[in-house]
Amino acid sequence: MNTLFYSFTIGVLLAIILIFLIYFLKKINRTQLQQICSVNMILLITTCIFIFLQMQLSPILNIDPIYFAYFYYIGIVFFPISLYFTVLIFVQTKINFKPKYLLLFIIPLVCLVGLWTNEKTHLFFTNYDLNLNECSFGPLFVVNEIYSYILYIISVIQLLKYFRRNSGLFSQQLGLFLIGIVFPFFLNILGALKIIDVTIYITPISLSISIICFTLALFKYQILDTLPIALTKIVNRISDGYIVLNEKNIITNHNLTFIDIFKLQNENIDSLHLFDLLAFEQFKGLDESLIISALKSVKDSNETLIFELEFKNIQKFLRLEINNIKSDDLFIGALILIKDVTEHHKDLEIIKSNQNILIEKERLASLGQMISGVAHNLKTPIFSIVGATEGLSDLVNEYSSSITDKTVTTEDHIAIAKDMSDWVEKIKQYTTYMSDIVTAIRGQAASFTENTFETFSIDEVMKRVNILMKHELQQSLVTLNISYNLNKEISLHGNINSLIQIMNNLISNGIQSYNGAPNKSIDINIENSNSLLTITIADHGCGIEPTIKEKLFKEIITTKGSSGTGLGLFISYSNLKTQFNGNLTFESELGKGTTFTITLPIPIN
Repeated sequence: MNTLFYSFTIGVLLAIILIFLIYFLKKINRTQLQQICSVNMILLITTCIFIFLQMQLSPILNIDPIYFAYFYYIGIVFFPISLYFTVLIFVQTKINFKPKYLLLFIIPLVCLVGLWTNEKTHLFFTNYDLNLNECSFGPLFVVNEIYSYILYIISVIQLLKYFRRNSGLFSQQLGLFLIGIVFPFFLNILGALKIIDVTIYITPISLSISIICFTLALFKYQILDTLPIALTKIVNRISDGYIVLNEKNIITNHNLTFIDIFKLQNENIDSLHLFDLLAFEQFKGLDESLIISALKSVKDSNETLIFELEFKNIQKFLRLEINNIKSDDLFIGALILIKDVTEHHKDLEIIKSNQNILIEKERLASLGQMISGVAHNLKTPIFSIVGATEGLSDLVNEYSSSITDKTVTTEDHIAIAKDMSDWVEKIKQYTTYMSDIVTAIRGQAASFTENTFETFSIDEVMKRVNILMKHELQQSLVTLNISYNLNKEISLHGNINSLIQIMNNLISNGIQSYNGAPNKSIDINIENSNSLLTITIADHGCGIEPTIKEKLFKEIITTKGSSGTGLGLFISYSNLKTQFNGNLTFESELGKGTTFTITLPIPIN
């Protein structure tokens, strides 16, 4: 009955192992792990076949059972080595077979030779029997058993170390591996020590269970295909650091990048509480409450919390991403990803510095152009004032002479006084005009250094625009046509000088679109609807190239070659967005002109 049971069991296990082996052998691109698994199965199949033959043929043909042992022990003595290589490849993903590994085969080969010469030497068995309790063992059998146990123990230690580094991510898989190793290990010990009554048939059964456990572990977690066995190597090579915390904020895993970022090479942070980690010098000055608050937030949320912090003691800017780790909707810990963005911050500072330099150049160029126009505009009232003072001087002299001249009548005195009054009135007009110019230029100059928000009217804006653009318009023989479809006193809120600069820039672009052609015009239409003020500035010039249209407000781009910086429209668009909550759009057609539209919200009084 026992023989029939063992025969049936070994036969079933043999069929299962053969199916596994065929599956592996059919794979064209077999990995090293698949290859060593195939070796395990071949060794086990060898053992099972000869034990099965021993069970079936030995009684019938009256063959000494030990002759079958000569063959099935090939699988038994080499299986511990094969198991060791399986674990080694699993842990390291892939190994290079080194000559020193050949030393592992010396003891099994010696034991096999001792077995094959056992009839004369009795070095392996002094008495062989199918029941292990009835067997008497020679020294080589003991050596083989001890050697096998040593390899089993080393394999278990390596597996435990590997899974400990990976924080139990494959703990169920580890359980299957340990069952596959420990089951035959203890069963052989118990049998060898004659604690339990076992036969030699238990060996292939226990080894078959090992193979099945290994294969299930590999298939269940798809290691043979996706190779998560390389997880440790992969995470240690990625540029981002990470730590894994359990539900009690104990560090259960981390990669080498995390160690390198925080310079923790001399510290053992395994199983360390997060608070103890934050107590290190590298984390001094860090707002611990922010981290604690973030960890509490992700516990009940599936969102990723992202923020950047400066770690002054290691002179780095780091971006932290905190996620929860759940199993069947049960919170089991948190994952913190750390990305070093120090270089990114430095690049941003350089970009910001370069952008400020470009903007400053643009502002200085605009200021220079504006001063040149204002200087020309001031010449006319100054010359007029000079002429008026000359006229006043002549009248003063005339009046002085008329005081003693009896021929000068009262009507003559009144006429002289009227002429003097007219000249004074003209001087007042000229000085008022000059004052307006000074106010406009002072406001524009101030806008380069400060942002002052105030309430102003669109009429005041256009008045200053006319003053500041008068010279450039006259010099280019371009007429500015302004039409209103609203109350000129409508109020806006913001930086008036910034809006004037935007208007001037758009008008200047319109003038340049004519490429020096005289007697042209720029049309400005101002109207309001639905609490929005709309200002359109239209020229009839060359238009904008289609390839440039898409980039006009997105990039610093110019159509003026080396004479332009491309910052004018870029700054205008940005200022309208940020300072007025407004918008700037345009329509353009080559050869027909361009229309820019400014929309501004009208404050509710």
